Amino acid sequence: MLLEFWHNFTHNLFKPLLLFFYFGFLIAMAKVPFEFPNALYQGLTMYLLLAIGWHGGEELAEIDVSQIGGILGFMVVGFALNFLIGTIAYLLLKYMTRMREIDRATVAGYYGSDSAGTFATCMGVLATVGMAFDAYMPVMLAIMEIPGCLVALFLVARLRHKGMDAAGNMPNEPDYTVPAGARPAVVAAHGADPTGGLSLEMTPERRAEAEGTPNGRLINKELVREVFLNPGICLLLGGIIIGFVSGLQGSKVTSVDDPVFVTAFQGVLCLFLLEMGLTAARKLKDLRAAGRGFIFFGLLAPNLFATLGLFVAHTYSQLTGIHFQLGTYILFAVLCGAASYIAVPAIQRIAIPEASPSLPLAASLGLTFSYNVTIGIPLYIELAHVITGQ
Repeated sequence: MLLEFWHNFTHNLFKPLLLFFYFGFLIAMAKVPFEFPNALYQGLTMYLLLAIGWHGGEELAEIDVSQIGGILGFMVVGFALNFLIGTIAYLLLKYMTRMREIDRATVAGYYGSDSAGTFATCMGVLATVGMAFDAYMPVMLAIMEIPGCLVALFLVARLRHKGMDAAGNMPNEPDYTVPAGARPAVVAAHGADPTGGLSLEMTPERRAEAEGTPNGRLINKELVREVFLNPGICLLLGGIIIGFVSGLQGSKVTSVDDPVFVTAFQGVLCLFLLEMGLTAARKLKDLRAAGRGFIFFGLLAPNLFATLGLFVAHTYSQLTGIHFQLGTYILFAVLCGAASYIAVPAIQRIAIPEASPSLPLAASLGLTFSYNVTIGIPLYIELAHVITGQ
Protein backbone atom coordinates (compact mmCIF):
# COMPACT_ATOMS: atom_id res chain seq x y z
CA MET A 1 0.00 0.00 0.00
CA LEU A 2 2.79 2.44 0.89
CA LEU A 3 4.61 1.69 -2.36
CA GLU A 4 1.43 2.22 -4.37
CA PHE A 5 0.70 5.46 -2.55
CA TRP A 6 4.24 6.67 -3.20
CA HIS A 7 3.88 5.78 -6.89
CA ASN A 8 0.56 7.64 -7.18
CA PHE A 9 1.89 10.58 -5.19
CA THR A 10 5.03 11.02 -7.30
CA HIS A 11 3.06 10.35 -10.51
CA ASN A 12 0.55 13.06 -9.57
CA LEU A 13 3.21 15.43 -8.23
CA PHE A 14 4.50 16.46 -11.65
CA LYS A 15 1.25 16.63 -13.56
CA PRO A 16 0.55 20.01 -15.20
CA LEU A 17 -2.27 20.65 -12.70
CA LEU A 18 0.05 20.67 -9.70
CA LEU A 19 2.96 22.25 -11.54
CA PHE A 20 0.76 25.30 -12.15
CA PHE A 21 -0.17 25.31 -8.45
CA TYR A 22 3.51 25.17 -7.45
CA PHE A 23 4.32 27.89 -9.98
CA GLY A 24 1.77 30.24 -8.44
CA PHE A 25 3.05 29.38 -4.96
CA LEU A 26 6.65 30.18 -5.96
CA ILE A 27 5.66 33.48 -7.60
CA ALA A 28 4.13 34.63 -4.33
CA MET A 29 7.01 33.32 -2.18
CA ALA A 30 9.55 35.09 -4.43
CA LYS A 31 7.50 38.30 -4.10
CA VAL A 32 7.26 38.74 -7.84
CA PRO A 33 5.04 41.79 -8.51
CA PHE A 34 2.33 39.77 -10.23
CA GLU A 35 -1.39 40.06 -9.59
CA PHE A 36 -3.86 37.61 -11.08
CA PRO A 37 -6.69 39.74 -12.55
CA ASN A 38 -9.75 39.41 -10.33
CA ALA A 39 -12.12 39.46 -13.30
CA LEU A 40 -10.21 36.56 -14.88
CA TYR A 41 -10.33 34.59 -11.63
CA GLN A 42 -14.09 35.10 -11.43
CA GLY A 43 -14.41 34.02 -15.05
CA LEU A 44 -12.41 30.84 -14.43
CA THR A 45 -14.54 30.02 -11.38
CA MET A 46 -17.72 30.54 -13.39
CA TYR A 47 -16.43 28.30 -16.16
CA LEU A 48 -15.39 25.49 -13.80
CA LEU A 49 -18.75 25.47 -12.01
CA LEU A 50 -20.66 25.43 -15.31
CA ALA A 51 -18.38 22.78 -16.83
CA ILE A 52 -18.66 20.51 -13.78
CA GLY A 53 -22.43 20.93 -13.85
CA TRP A 54 -22.65 20.43 -17.63
CA HIS A 55 -20.70 17.18 -17.55
CA GLY A 56 -22.64 15.90 -14.54
CA GLY A 57 -25.96 16.80 -16.17
CA GLU A 58 -25.06 14.90 -19.33
CA GLU A 59 -24.26 11.81 -17.28
CA LEU A 60 -27.39 12.21 -15.14
CA ALA A 61 -29.50 11.93 -18.29
CA GLU A 62 -28.36 8.31 -18.59
CA ILE A 63 -29.19 7.24 -15.02
CA ASP A 64 -31.87 4.57 -14.61
CA VAL A 65 -35.01 5.78 -12.78
CA SER A 66 -34.80 2.83 -10.37
CA GLN A 67 -31.57 4.24 -8.90
CA ILE A 68 -33.01 7.63 -7.93
CA GLY A 69 -34.13 6.55 -4.43
CA GLY A 70 -30.67 5.36 -3.43
CA ILE A 71 -29.04 8.45 -4.90
CA LEU A 72 -31.35 10.81 -2.98
CA GLY A 73 -30.63 8.86 0.21
CA PHE A 74 -26.90 9.26 -0.36
CA MET A 75 -27.37 13.01 -0.82
CA VAL A 76 -29.23 13.23 2.50
CA VAL A 77 -26.38 11.32 4.15
CA GLY A 78 -23.82 13.70 2.62
CA PHE A 79 -25.75 16.75 3.84
CA ALA A 80 -26.04 15.37 7.38
CA LEU A 81 -22.40 14.28 7.44
CA ASN A 82 -21.07 17.73 6.51
CA PHE A 83 -23.27 19.27 9.22
CA LEU A 84 -21.71 16.81 11.69
CA ILE A 85 -18.22 17.60 10.37
CA GLY A 86 -18.78 21.31 11.01
CA THR A 87 -19.80 20.53 14.60
CA ILE A 88 -16.77 18.26 15.14
CA ALA A 89 -14.49 20.96 13.72
CA TYR A 90 -15.85 23.46 16.25
CA LEU A 91 -15.17 21.07 19.14
CA LEU A 92 -11.65 20.28 17.89
CA LEU A 93 -10.82 23.97 17.58
CA LYS A 94 -12.10 24.53 21.11
CA TYR A 95 -9.49 22.16 22.55
CA MET A 96 -6.67 22.69 20.05
CA THR A 97 -6.56 26.49 19.76
CA ARG A 98 -6.96 29.68 21.76
CA MET A 99 -8.98 31.42 19.07
CA ARG A 100 -11.98 33.57 19.89
CA GLU A 101 -15.25 31.67 19.92
CA ILE A 102 -16.58 33.70 16.99
CA ASP A 103 -13.56 32.69 14.89
CA ARG A 104 -13.88 29.04 15.92
CA ALA A 105 -17.52 29.07 14.83
CA THR A 106 -16.65 30.65 11.48
CA VAL A 107 -13.78 28.25 10.75
CA ALA A 108 -16.07 25.34 11.65
CA GLY A 109 -18.51 26.62 9.02
CA TYR A 110 -15.76 26.62 6.39
CA TYR A 111 -14.95 22.96 7.15
CA GLY A 112 -18.61 21.95 7.25
CA SER A 113 -18.87 23.07 3.63
CA ASP A 114 -16.88 21.88 0.60
CA SER A 115 -14.56 23.25 -2.07
CA ALA A 116 -15.41 23.46 -5.77
CA GLY A 117 -11.72 24.01 -6.58
CA THR A 118 -10.61 20.86 -4.75
CA PHE A 119 -13.47 18.93 -6.35
CA ALA A 120 -12.47 20.15 -9.83
CA THR A 121 -8.82 19.26 -9.17
CA CYS A 122 -9.82 15.78 -8.02
CA MET A 123 -11.91 15.33 -11.18
CA GLY A 124 -8.85 16.28 -13.21
CA VAL A 125 -6.68 13.77 -11.36
CA LEU A 126 -9.26 11.00 -11.79
CA ALA A 127 -9.46 11.78 -15.51
CA THR A 128 -5.69 11.43 -15.90
CA VAL A 129 -5.68 7.98 -14.25
CA GLY A 130 -8.88 6.85 -16.01
CA MET A 131 -10.90 6.34 -12.83
CA ALA A 132 -14.69 6.59 -13.25
CA PHE A 133 -17.16 8.15 -10.82
CA ASP A 134 -20.95 8.30 -10.62
CA ALA A 135 -22.72 11.02 -12.59
CA TYR A 136 -24.55 12.63 -9.67
CA MET A 137 -21.42 13.71 -7.78
CA PRO A 138 -21.60 17.33 -9.08
CA VAL A 139 -25.05 17.49 -7.46
CA MET A 140 -23.43 16.31 -4.22
CA LEU A 141 -21.03 19.24 -4.53
CA ALA A 142 -23.99 21.65 -4.42
CA ILE A 143 -25.82 19.79 -1.64
CA MET A 144 -22.81 19.46 0.65
CA GLU A 145 -21.87 23.13 0.34
CA ILE A 146 -24.91 24.27 2.35
CA PRO A 147 -24.40 22.59 5.78
CA GLY A 148 -21.31 24.64 6.63
CA CYS A 149 -23.25 27.87 6.14
CA LEU A 150 -25.95 26.63 8.51
CA VAL A 151 -23.41 25.46 11.11
CA ALA A 152 -21.72 28.87 11.17
CA LEU A 153 -25.03 30.73 11.42
CA PHE A 154 -26.29 28.49 14.23
CA LEU A 155 -23.10 28.72 16.31
CA VAL A 156 -22.80 32.49 15.91
CA ALA A 157 -26.48 33.04 16.81
CA ARG A 158 -25.83 31.01 19.96
CA LEU A 159 -22.85 33.22 20.84
CA ARG A 160 -24.90 36.39 20.33
CA HIS A 161 -27.56 35.11 22.69
CA LYS A 162 -24.82 34.53 25.27
CA GLY A 163 -23.74 38.20 25.18
CA MET A 164 -21.15 38.62 22.42
CA ASP A 165 -20.18 42.27 21.94
CA ALA A 166 -20.13 44.26 18.70
CA ALA A 167 -16.47 43.36 18.05
CA GLY A 168 -17.14 39.62 18.36
CA ASN A 169 -15.67 39.17 21.85
CA MET A 170 -17.30 37.01 24.50
CA PRO A 171 -17.50 37.95 28.23
CA ASN A 172 -14.56 35.66 29.08
CA GLU A 173 -12.32 37.05 26.32
CA PRO A 174 -9.93 40.06 26.37
CA ASP A 175 -11.13 43.47 25.18
CA TYR A 176 -14.75 42.58 25.90
CA THR A 177 -17.14 45.51 26.24
CA VAL A 178 -20.64 45.25 27.69
CA PRO A 179 -23.10 45.70 24.80
CA ALA A 180 -25.40 48.69 24.92
CA GLY A 181 -28.85 47.57 26.02
CA ALA A 182 -27.70 44.70 28.24
CA ARG A 183 -29.67 44.55 31.51
CA PRO A 184 -27.77 43.85 34.76
CA ALA A 185 -29.20 40.97 36.77
CA VAL A 186 -28.28 39.28 39.99
CA VAL A 187 -26.22 36.18 39.33
CA ALA A 188 -27.05 33.01 41.18
CA ALA A 189 -24.44 31.94 43.71
CA HIS A 190 -23.57 28.78 41.76
CA GLY A 191 -23.09 30.58 38.45
CA ALA A 192 -19.66 32.01 37.67
CA ASP A 193 -19.92 35.35 35.90
CA PRO A 194 -16.88 36.69 34.04
CA THR A 195 -18.42 40.18 33.92
CA GLY A 196 -18.03 40.64 37.67
CA GLY A 197 -21.60 40.21 38.89
CA LEU A 198 -23.57 41.21 35.81
CA SER A 199 -25.20 38.64 33.58
CA LEU A 200 -25.82 39.86 30.09
CA GLU A 201 -29.53 39.37 29.73
CA MET A 202 -30.12 40.88 26.30
CA THR A 203 -33.05 43.11 25.57
CA PRO A 204 -35.06 42.17 22.46
CA GLU A 205 -33.87 45.37 20.77
CA ARG A 206 -30.19 44.66 21.47
CA ARG A 207 -30.54 41.03 20.39
CA ALA A 208 -32.12 42.11 17.11
CA GLU A 209 -29.30 44.60 16.57
CA ALA A 210 -26.61 42.00 17.37
CA GLU A 211 -28.10 39.39 15.09
CA GLY A 212 -28.46 41.91 12.30
CA THR A 213 -31.99 40.72 11.49
CA PRO A 214 -35.31 42.49 11.84
CA ASN A 215 -37.39 41.63 14.91
CA GLY A 216 -34.58 39.44 16.23
CA ARG A 217 -35.18 36.67 13.70
CA LEU A 218 -32.27 34.28 13.22
CA ILE A 219 -32.52 34.25 9.43
CA ASN A 220 -33.86 36.88 7.05
CA LYS A 221 -34.61 36.82 3.32
CA GLU A 222 -31.20 38.14 2.31
CA LEU A 223 -29.45 35.43 4.29
CA VAL A 224 -31.68 32.67 2.90
CA ARG A 225 -30.92 33.84 -0.63
CA GLU A 226 -27.19 33.88 0.08
CA VAL A 227 -27.21 30.36 1.56
CA PHE A 228 -29.42 28.63 -0.99
CA LEU A 229 -29.14 30.91 -4.03
CA ASN A 230 -25.55 32.08 -3.91
CA PRO A 231 -23.88 32.49 -7.35
CA GLY A 232 -21.76 29.34 -6.97
CA ILE A 233 -24.70 27.04 -6.33
CA CYS A 234 -26.80 28.73 -9.03
CA LEU A 235 -24.09 28.32 -11.68
CA LEU A 236 -23.47 24.70 -10.69
CA LEU A 237 -27.16 23.76 -10.68
CA GLY A 238 -27.75 25.73 -13.89
CA GLY A 239 -24.97 23.79 -15.60
CA ILE A 240 -26.44 20.50 -14.34
CA ILE A 241 -29.91 21.34 -15.68
CA ILE A 242 -28.59 22.48 -19.06
CA GLY A 243 -26.37 19.41 -19.36
CA PHE A 244 -29.24 17.14 -18.33
CA VAL A 245 -31.68 18.59 -20.89
CA SER A 246 -28.99 18.48 -23.56
CA GLY A 247 -28.09 14.90 -22.65
CA LEU A 248 -31.68 13.79 -23.08
CA GLN A 249 -31.52 14.98 -26.69
CA GLY A 250 -28.49 12.85 -27.52
CA SER A 251 -24.94 13.33 -28.78
CA LYS A 252 -26.00 15.48 -31.74
CA VAL A 253 -26.72 18.25 -29.23
CA THR A 254 -24.07 17.66 -26.57
CA SER A 255 -21.16 17.20 -28.99
CA VAL A 256 -21.57 20.81 -30.17
CA ASP A 257 -20.38 22.14 -26.81
CA ASP A 258 -17.90 19.38 -25.96
CA PRO A 259 -14.83 21.43 -27.00
CA VAL A 260 -15.94 24.20 -24.62
CA PHE A 261 -17.07 22.27 -21.55
CA VAL A 262 -15.00 19.08 -21.83
CA THR A 263 -11.86 19.58 -23.93
CA ALA A 264 -10.94 22.97 -22.46
CA PHE A 265 -11.57 21.89 -18.85
CA GLN A 266 -7.99 20.82 -18.05
CA GLY A 267 -6.45 24.01 -19.44
CA VAL A 268 -8.79 26.29 -17.52
CA LEU A 269 -8.20 24.25 -14.36
CA CYS A 270 -4.44 24.81 -14.74
CA LEU A 271 -4.95 28.59 -14.80
CA PHE A 272 -7.27 28.33 -11.81
CA LEU A 273 -4.64 26.41 -9.84
CA LEU A 274 -2.05 29.05 -10.71
CA GLU A 275 -4.22 31.61 -8.93
CA MET A 276 -4.85 29.21 -6.04
CA GLY A 277 -1.11 28.80 -5.58
CA LEU A 278 -0.68 32.58 -5.38
CA THR A 279 -3.48 32.94 -2.85
CA ALA A 280 -2.40 29.96 -0.73
CA ALA A 281 1.16 31.28 -0.38
CA ARG A 282 -0.05 34.75 0.61
CA LYS A 283 -2.44 33.36 3.23
CA LEU A 284 0.29 31.41 5.02
CA LYS A 285 1.52 34.53 6.85
CA ASP A 286 -1.86 34.82 8.58
CA LEU A 287 -1.22 31.49 10.32
CA ARG A 288 1.59 32.89 12.48
CA ALA A 289 -0.80 34.67 14.82
CA ALA A 290 -3.11 31.65 15.10
CA GLY A 291 -0.59 29.33 16.78
CA ARG A 292 0.59 25.78 16.24
CA GLY A 293 -2.67 24.21 17.29
CA PHE A 294 -4.51 25.95 14.46
CA ILE A 295 -1.87 24.90 11.94
CA PHE A 296 -2.11 21.31 13.16
CA PHE A 297 -5.89 21.45 12.85
CA GLY A 298 -5.60 22.64 9.22
CA LEU A 299 -3.56 19.54 8.40
CA LEU A 300 -5.45 17.08 10.60
CA ALA A 301 -8.94 18.04 9.42
CA PRO A 302 -8.70 16.85 5.78
CA ASN A 303 -7.30 13.46 6.81
CA LEU A 304 -9.84 12.94 9.60
CA PHE A 305 -12.93 14.11 7.73
CA ALA A 306 -12.02 12.49 4.39
CA THR A 307 -11.46 9.14 6.13
CA LEU A 308 -14.78 9.54 7.94
CA GLY A 309 -16.42 10.22 4.57
CA LEU A 310 -14.94 7.07 3.06
CA PHE A 311 -16.23 4.92 5.92
CA VAL A 312 -19.70 6.51 5.78
CA ALA A 313 -19.96 6.03 2.00
CA HIS A 314 -18.83 2.41 2.24
CA THR A 315 -21.24 1.72 5.11
CA TYR A 316 -24.11 3.25 3.11
CA SER A 317 -23.18 1.09 0.13
CA GLN A 318 -23.12 -2.04 2.29
CA LEU A 319 -26.46 -1.28 3.95
CA THR A 320 -28.34 -0.32 0.79
CA GLY A 321 -26.64 -2.59 -1.72
CA ILE A 322 -25.86 0.37 -4.00
CA HIS A 323 -22.60 0.02 -5.90
CA PHE A 324 -20.44 3.12 -6.09
CA GLN A 325 -17.69 3.65 -8.65
CA LEU A 326 -14.27 3.91 -7.01
CA GLY A 327 -13.97 7.54 -8.10
CA THR A 328 -17.21 8.31 -6.24
CA TYR A 329 -15.61 7.32 -2.94
CA ILE A 330 -12.65 9.59 -3.62
CA LEU A 331 -14.78 12.56 -4.63
CA PHE A 332 -16.97 12.05 -1.56
CA ALA A 333 -13.84 11.97 0.62
CA VAL A 334 -12.75 15.26 -0.98
CA LEU A 335 -16.17 16.82 -0.34
CA CYS A 336 -15.88 15.85 3.33
CA GLY A 337 -12.20 16.74 3.74
CA ALA A 338 -12.15 20.09 1.93
CA ALA A 339 -13.01 23.54 3.28
CA SER A 340 -14.97 26.32 1.61
CA TYR A 341 -13.43 29.50 0.26
CA ILE A 342 -16.34 30.76 -1.87
CA ALA A 343 -19.78 30.13 -0.30
CA VAL A 344 -19.06 30.51 3.42
CA PRO A 345 -16.93 33.68 3.01
CA ALA A 346 -19.93 35.26 1.27
CA ILE A 347 -22.15 34.28 4.21
CA GLN A 348 -19.55 35.59 6.65
CA ARG A 349 -19.46 38.96 4.89
CA ILE A 350 -23.22 39.36 5.31
CA ALA A 351 -24.03 37.66 8.61
CA ILE A 352 -20.79 37.36 10.63
CA PRO A 353 -18.85 40.62 10.10
CA GLU A 354 -17.35 40.35 13.62
CA ALA A 355 -15.22 37.30 12.71
CA SER A 356 -11.70 37.47 11.30
CA PRO A 357 -11.79 37.41 7.48
CA SER A 358 -8.23 36.09 7.16
CA LEU A 359 -7.92 33.21 9.64
CA PRO A 360 -10.50 30.88 8.02
CA LEU A 361 -9.06 31.45 4.54
CA ALA A 362 -5.52 30.91 5.84
CA ALA A 363 -6.57 27.45 7.02
CA SER A 364 -8.84 26.51 4.11
CA LEU A 365 -6.55 27.76 1.32
CA GLY A 366 -3.08 27.98 2.83
CA LEU A 367 -3.21 24.58 4.51
CA THR A 368 -6.16 22.34 3.68
CA PHE A 369 -6.45 23.10 -0.05
CA SER A 370 -2.68 22.85 -0.51
CA TYR A 371 -2.58 19.55 1.37
CA ASN A 372 -5.53 18.03 -0.48
CA VAL A 373 -4.29 18.74 -4.01
CA THR A 374 -0.76 17.52 -3.33
CA ILE A 375 -0.88 14.69 -0.78
CA GLY A 376 -4.55 14.22 0.07
CA ILE A 377 -6.00 13.00 -3.24
CA PRO A 378 -3.37 10.24 -3.80
CA LEU A 379 -3.83 9.21 -0.15
CA TYR A 380 -7.62 9.05 -0.47
CA ILE A 381 -7.23 6.87 -3.56
CA GLU A 382 -5.26 4.34 -1.54
CA LEU A 383 -7.63 4.51 1.43
CA ALA A 384 -10.57 3.91 -0.93
CA HIS A 385 -8.79 0.82 -2.28
CA VAL A 386 -8.28 -0.51 1.25
CA ILE A 387 -11.74 0.31 2.66
CA THR A 388 -13.79 -0.82 -0.32
CA GLY A 389 -11.63 -3.68 -1.56
CA GLN A 390 -12.04 -2.45 -5.16
